[in-house]
Amino acid sequence: MAIVALTFSQLQTVQACTGITLSSRNGAHVLARTIEWGGSELNSQYVVVPRGYKQHSYLPGGSTNGLEFMARYGYVGLSVEQKEFVAEGINEAGLSAGLFYFPGYGKYEDYNPANRTTSIADLQLVSWMLSNFATVTEVKEAINKIHVVAIDPRASTVHWRIADITGRQLVLEIVDGQPRFYENKLGVLTNSPGFEWQITNLNNYVNLFPGTAEAKSLDGMHLSSFGAGSGFLGIPGDVTPPSRFVRAAFYQTTAPKQASALETVLQSFQILNNFDIPLGIEFPIGKTPVSIPSATQWTSATDVSNRIIYYRTMYNSAIRSIDLNKIDFTRIKFRAVPLDEIKQQPVTAIKIE
Repeated sequence: MAIVALTFSQLQTVQACTGITLSSRNGAHVLARTIEWGGSELNSQYVVVPRGYKQHSYLPGGSTNGLEFMARYGYVGLSVEQKEFVAEGINEAGLSAGLFYFPGYGKYEDYNPANRTTSIADLQLVSWMLSNFATVTEVKEAINKIHVVAIDPRASTVHWRIADITGRQLVLEIVDGQPRFYENKLGVLTNSPGFEWQITNLNNYVNLFPGTAEAKSLDGMHLSSFGAGSGFLGIPGDVTPPSRFVRAAFYQTTAPKQASALETVLQSFQILNNFDIPLGIEFPIGKTPVSIPSATQWTSATDVSNRIIYYRTMYNSAIRSIDLNKIDFTRIKFRAVPLDEIKQQPVTAIKIE
């Protein structure tokens, strides 16, 4: 366990996540996100967790005798590195939760052995939330009853996005050991700096607007746009978290509302195509550490209104779905299954006669 945490700490430059939120015209809420990691394959799995399933938290040093929690609600999650580390998921009550890397800004409280039975690893907090709660209000009320700790203090901290079936969404950041919640009415989240800074930074782009800029004259010289979309001229195109936050905010808020939840899910995947990160961009030439296909290892979309989670991966761009309504969480057994059974992009040949 400590080895996994150390791996995350050594490659902070390749940690990235971009989250957006869309709503359909019939009132469905869809939370979509990417997860990036260019240092190695995350060995991601989907986990199906039944009601009554008992878990114990990891603690510093690798022990698993931290907080014990039992699933009041069944849930489906997408995990990274280990089946216990759910990075994104939804439970049968419609609560959605996910973690996003937050290096350099968050700080958990130091682990105190006296609080062993109420201490939980940050990478297991999503599982704890999905196991126990139906609303963001319940999460907010319960967070002060536990102690969120780092398994390895050298690893990156994370922050969390939490939403429920009403569409209400919160961001949780732990700074100086204290949990801080922010109402996320925009529905966008990336990484560092903190959420409040990212929202304030949007004011720097007040000049952006959808459509095409009007032609102008400059000392008798006619100036006009080279093409459509010049209202967004100047939007940052790099992959840093502040730039991705700005780009996600403008792409999301200018997207036309779709009629149905499924159309909105498909729209979210299209928007997030803009946030796929090629491996080579984040490393010096010749220093890319691995040969995985992409730094964007998977993209997901969660329809909280209808309790369906969708995903695609760097190995297979086909969108797959898991419908929680079709799972009997009182009878199903716990399972953890690789997101890709075959790690190869399917190619369909078109036969021309």
